[in-house]
Amino acid sequence: MLHAEEREDQEARHQEQAILSRLGRGVPLQSLFRCVTYGAITLAHPQIYSGLSLILRLGPKTIRLVAILAGLSWLLLSWGNSVAASAPRPPNILLINADDLGYGDLGCYGATQLKTPHIDRLAREGRRFTDAHSASAVCSPSRYGLLTGQYPLRKNFWGPINLYQPLTIDAEQPTVASVLKSAGYATAIIGKWHLGFGRGRTDWNKPLKPGPLEVGFDYFFGIPTVNSGPPAVYVENHSVVNFDPADPFVPGQESVTQRWPEKGGYESIGGARAAFESYRDEEVGTTFAGKAVAWIERQQQQAADQPFFLYLATTNIHHPFTPAPRFIGSSGCGRYGDFVHELDWMVGELLSCLDRHGLAENTLVVFTSDNGGMLHQTGQHAWKRGHRLNGDLLGFKFGAWEGGHRVPFIVRWPGRVPGGSTSTALVSQIDLITTFAAAAGAVVSPDAVVDGVNQLAEFTGTATSRSRTALVISPNSPRHLTLRQGRWLLIPAQDEGGFQGKKPGDHLLGGAAAQQFTGLVNSDVIGGQIRPDAPPIQLYDLAADPRQTTNLAVQQPGVAERMLDELSSWREKIPASPRLGWIHLQPQGQEQR
Repeated sequence: MLHAEEREDQEARHQEQAILSRLGRGVPLQSLFRCVTYGAITLAHPQIYSGLSLILRLGPKTIRLVAILAGLSWLLLSWGNSVAASAPRPPNILLINADDLGYGDLGCYGATQLKTPHIDRLAREGRRFTDAHSASAVCSPSRYGLLTGQYPLRKNFWGPINLYQPLTIDAEQPTVASVLKSAGYATAIIGKWHLGFGRGRTDWNKPLKPGPLEVGFDYFFGIPTVNSGPPAVYVENHSVVNFDPADPFVPGQESVTQRWPEKGGYESIGGARAAFESYRDEEVGTTFAGKAVAWIERQQQQAADQPFFLYLATTNIHHPFTPAPRFIGSSGCGRYGDFVHELDWMVGELLSCLDRHGLAENTLVVFTSDNGGMLHQTGQHAWKRGHRLNGDLLGFKFGAWEGGHRVPFIVRWPGRVPGGSTSTALVSQIDLITTFAAAAGAVVSPDAVVDGVNQLAEFTGTATSRSRTALVISPNSPRHLTLRQGRWLLIPAQDEGGFQGKKPGDHLLGGAAAQQFTGLVNSDVIGGQIRPDAPPIQLYDLAADPRQTTNLAVQQPGVAERMLDELSSWREKIPASPRLGWIHLQPQGQEQR
């Protein structure tokens, strides 16, 4: 029987022989450095007695070898740290996604009845895109596309979801947030979510999970659905703010939420008095701005060396129009313009925060909107005052015409994005996941189904060719699924497939009927109705006719046929699962999926 000390001596000799033997076989230096470094760290902790005693019993040659390798390892680590310190730090990323902001709602895009100095500053210091599109002309599927990089058709997703909809994003699929988080980013969403909670019908009296935190965000503060519908409450992470279990939510009961024009759903869900009362519509914009600034400042205090991704999804300028009192009367087009002014102020607060903390130079800022402007009653009032929500574009939110999905898109990254520049490249919000990953040095799994393309070269003005030449766009009506190829846009049905209001004053005014009010021109429309002899499909040459005044389907049958074939292949990717979201234009006959 060997004594304990003899056993330790024998173990030390065996260890010495093992090290020398491995050297004789040509062990990779990286492995040895890692091994020696680990040993050096172990020696730094005297309490690990067994490791220390083992090293002390190694032979002289081995001790010298270990010392040499330890020195080399230290030099290698020092060199590595020096390289890491000098390497460019990944940029912070600030994504601001406005709600229902039209192509013509900003000064830098031609607005004259309102002023947007802070957003105009972004354009002046960055790059303005003139052919950028949301994935859908509708809020919920648009947000799905932005976060996942997938066309909403892959989810059979067409309309806004209700308050009981389960989470629409698979927790396993990559999102902008999860991709950046995997690269070491701190991530947060502040503002409008509207992508569902939980795995079954949402129970508002229980923790709201899975939700944003399960798809890559470290923090969430915002509204769960839409500011015009129930429930008008704030949610922080998994919990409704100021929720009292003794006063639960009650489906079908009238709520105590504030009443405003163009807000509704008051009797959909009630109870939870403290939660409803803590949400004041006219304070939402300033609350979100304050929360966003506070989150950045907290990051700087707690982890200043960690890059961050902040997604600010504003409720401005979705109805109801409830700007803080300081903004009322500040524009030339009523509450519509006043709400835009509050949005611009919010952007200014974020930019000032970046400046104050010395973050502006290494922060990639993207400003955009979830879809085009809406011609509701407040929009009609602004129109009468001379404001053009979507500029000269035809159509509005929910629809397949350009005004429904061509949106403002501005990128700023000092030193990387050329200031004061304009791009005519075709860009979609589904491209953000791949573009942000490229900017951050992150990786999107090659197994993931992602329709977005990397637009970083287009952002930085270094592209030698177009990254995207085609795009599929989802309006509210599935049969109006739209295909863009180069200069051509194909809509495989009549009208725009959006809102079905028929006369001025209607909240949901849209499509051909809206032209009685707007005076916009389209060859298929006369007297606010589709002509009896109009072609069954629409084809537009956007390079020659960006206002979509002339349907060329009859004149260009070859182009139309080719694009219809391509669109059919995309329709085959729509799953057989039930459609998601509310659709205003009801299906006719045996409509395709």
